Amino acid sequence: MSHTAHIRSHRKPRRSASTIAMRAGVASGVLGTLAVATAAGSANAAEPVTQTLELPVLTGDLAAQVAQSAQATQQAAANYQLQAERDAAAAAAAKEAKKDLADAKAEATKKAEAARKAAAERATRNAERTTLASTSASSSSSSTSSSTATGSAAAVIAFVKAQIGDAYVSGGTGPNSWDCSGLVQTAFKQVGIDLPRVSQDQSTAGTQVSLDNLQPGDILYWGSAGSAYHVAVYVGDGMFVGAQNPSTGVAEKPLSYDPPTGAVRVL
Repeated sequence: MSHTAHIRSHRKPRRSASTIAMRAGVASGVLGTLAVATAAGSANAAEPVTQTLELPVLTGDLAAQVAQSAQATQQAAANYQLQAERDAAAAAAAKEAKKDLADAKAEATKKAEAARKAAAERATRNAERTTLASTSASSSSSSTSSSTATGSAAAVIAFVKAQIGDAYVSGGTGPNSWDCSGLVQTAFKQVGIDLPRVSQDQSTAGTQVSLDNLQPGDILYWGSAGSAYHVAVYVGDGMFVGAQNPSTGVAEKPLSYDPPTGAVRVL
């Protein structure tokens, strides 16, 4: 027996095939478990990515809400502007209507005043018509001075009577057409008396005389002295000659036909 036979050998014992196979299987199982764990870890790590992909959806909804809010704000502003314009238009219309009403009232007042004055003037003329009719009758019977003209008065009367039948034309001064003041002015020019051109001025050209003391050659006027609208020449016997209107032309009429308002004497 060898002197080293009792010493344990330091060589590693040989492993059996079954032991190696078992260890290989264990290793394989461990590796598989690690692979599964790794896959699970990877799966768990991917979850935030899935949540991140949902952010655009949330952002899109928010943008839509912002757009809707902006559109609503714009619509509200437009409605406010429209209402403001309507209110302004209504205020302007009310102001214009108020002005028109005031103008209409002023015009109505003016027309009423004119009608009142016209009525008063007609009443005055009607009263004077009665007075003149009686005055003319009494003058014809009691005095010959009102029917017989002499001197310059006779010349004036002869001239106006010679124009009877001529046409009435506004602004006419002869020789074949006349207006009222044009005929009177030209008649008195025959005796060297220069009268104003228009009836308003002729009604204040001489001395005012009462209608119950008329003499041939006196100038009759209609309307107020200084604003007369018609003139003629008194020719005696309660008659006058004047360029009346386009219908009658120059004509001789009784005082009662259209009683004058007053008279002036320039002879």
